Amino acid sequence: MKIQQNVNLKNYNTFGVSVLAKQFVEVQTPKELKKILAHHKNIFILNGGSNMLLTKDIEKLVVKLNITGKQVVKETNEHVFVKVNTSENWHNFVLWCVDKNYGGIENLSLIPGNVGASPIQNIGAYGVEVKDVITTVNCLDIEKLTKKVFKTDACNFGYRNSIFKKEEKGKYIITSVVFKLTKQNHTIHSDYGAIKTQLEAKKIKKPSIKDISDIVIAIRSEKLPNPKELGNSGSFFKNPIVSKTVFTKIQKDNKELPFYEIDSDNYKIPAGWLIEQCEFKGKKNGDAGVHEKQALVLVNYGNATGVEILNLADKIKKEVTTKFGITLETEVNIF
Repeated sequence: MKIQQNVNLKNYNTFGVSVLAKQFVEVQTPKELKKILAHHKNIFILNGGSNMLLTKDIEKLVVKLNITGKQVVKETNEHVFVKVNTSENWHNFVLWCVDKNYGGIENLSLIPGNVGASPIQNIGAYGVEVKDVITTVNCLDIEKLTKKVFKTDACNFGYRNSIFKKEEKGKYIITSVVFKLTKQNHTIHSDYGAIKTQLEAKKIKKPSIKDISDIVIAIRSEKLPNPKELGNSGSFFKNPIVSKTVFTKIQKDNKELPFYEIDSDNYKIPAGWLIEQCEFKGKKNGDAGVHEKQALVLVNYGNATGVEILNLADKIKKEVTTKFGITLETEVNIF
């Protein structure tokens, strides 16, 4: 391990934003991580760099995690338990599971980032959230340098939220996650609109987990930009959940309003639709812009700064609040 000076993080974040890390070190194992933490407490953890917007140079020591590997730790007739290290690429892990006929995360195909970020965000897509298959999150306590194990119930999972993003933010580093996946009798989540439409078009009546994964990949590839080709961090905002009163008021003036009924009193409205109604879809402000196919995705067309992207996000939030009375929350972490 060698600590480097003034390292540009442009290639270490999916937005492709250029900021400097005054000090930078890469770790390959939990042991190396622990050794670094023993001498440095003022740190900035960087894993896949997929759910962050960097707006300034980082004065702290940037610790780049490169802790990879996965293994089956337990198996029954119905389930398999897989321990996956924090720096394993999420989508590659999904494909590995599909190839082995391990079910449960196929709807989460092509989500950018690494496995360690999945419980922090409680990533989700097309009717599935990762909390439903996580059994254990293994962490390193930054202060005590001891291992801390969080069972599912202790993670306080919510919509794109967890204890690691709120109450315990900055206290732990996730080193691995254990997933409980099905080996047979898979629960197929195919009722989500876009998936259902594709299945009908392909005349697939009894989809396999591979069918679902393939369709999700096709859908996401069609409307979401590849971060390697166009800087972005996926969905920039959370889909807001509003009360029935607010929902009814908006629907009265917008008959085509798309929504998902959470329960009798709460409704989820697509943030992308709200942004599109405010005419931001495809708009550019210098190199910072809103993607032309998906208004929920902010993009870096080349040399946008984090501040420029953030300013665009703030402008979008203001317009949505003015037009609909809804305050959008960012899904991306701002630094």
